[in-house]
Amino acid sequence: MTKTSLLAGVAFAITAMMGSAHAQQTITMQFGHLANEQNVWHKAAVRFAEELSTLTDGRLTVEVYPNESLGREMDLINGMQLGTVDFTITGESLQNWAPSAALLAVPYAIESLEHLDRVASGPIGEQISEEIIEKASVRPIAYFARGARNLTSNRPIETPDDLNGMRLRVPNVPLFLSVWSELGARPTPMAFSEVFTSLQNNTIEGQENPLALIRSANFNEVQDYVNRTEHVRSWIYLAISESRFQSLDEDDRAAVLEAASRAQAYERELFLEDETALEEDLKARGMTFVESDQAAFAERARPAAIAGVSEEVRPLLEQILAAAE
Repeated sequence: MTKTSLLAGVAFAITAMMGSAHAQQTITMQFGHLANEQNVWHKAAVRFAEELSTLTDGRLTVEVYPNESLGREMDLINGMQLGTVDFTITGESLQNWAPSAALLAVPYAIESLEHLDRVASGPIGEQISEEIIEKASVRPIAYFARGARNLTSNRPIETPDDLNGMRLRVPNVPLFLSVWSELGARPTPMAFSEVFTSLQNNTIEGQENPLALIRSANFNEVQDYVNRTEHVRSWIYLAISESRFQSLDEDDRAAVLEAASRAQAYERELFLEDETALEEDLKARGMTFVESDQAAFAERARPAAIAGVSEEVRPLLEQILAAAE
C-alpha cells in the first residue's frame, strides 16, 4: 500500500466516523403549553413526543412542559420566533401576526365536527396555515378540535328571545361582545377567576364556556342548566417553530409530520371520549342539558359575527360558511 492510498484510507475512515456520529446525534426540543396534565391536549403532546422518538430511534426527543411552566401562550409564540421554544399548542392568538387566525373561533362559523374537519384539513385551513407560517414564523403541523362553547344559566334558554337582557359573562373579546349583544344578552367582560363568585352573588346570571371548563370550575354549584347553544366550535394547532422545522433534514421533517398526524388521531379519540364523560358527570352533579334552537341562534348571530371580523379575512369566513353546505 502506498503512502497516498494509506492517507486516503485514513481520511475515509475519519469521514465515515464523523458521519456516523452526526447520524446518531440527538436533538432535544422543548414543547410548552398551557393545559394541565389531565387535559387531552397534554396527553396528545406526550404521545407526539413518544411517536417522534420512536420514528427517529431516539435521535429527536421532545420535553413536554404543561401548566405554562415555560411561559404563557404569547410568551411561547415569541420564544418560537426567537428560537428558544420549539413547539406549542396555539390558536386564534396568532391573529396578532396572521389576521386569518381569527377565523379559528368565530361564533356560528362552524356548524359541526364534520364541518370543522372539512375546513381545518382542506384548502381553507391550508390557506390559514400558510399565512401563519409566513407572518408568524410558526408552522401548524396538526390540529385539535376544541369542545363547543355552551351557555350556562339558572333558567332554560331555548331561543335568543329567552335571553331577555341576561347579564352574561364573556371574555373581553370585541367579537363576543357584539354577537351576544345582537342575541339579546347584556354581555359583561370579566376575568375568568371572578366568574364563580359573581354567579354566586348574582352579579351575573350566566356564562359561556366548553364543558371541560364548566366542570373544572365547578359551575354546577351555581348554575342549573347547560344550554346546548354550541355557539363556538373551533380548533387549535399543534405547531413547531418554523426556524426549528427548517433546521431539520428532510427525513426528520417527515418524522415530525408523521408523529403530529398520529398525535392528532389520538387526541380526537380522547376528545370524543372526554366530551361524553363530561356531559355525564355534569348531569350526575345536577345540571340539566337544554336542547337550544341552534339554528335560531345562528341566524340572529351571524350578521354580527361577519361584521366583527376584518374586511381582510371576511372573504375567507364566507368560504367557511359555504363549506357547511
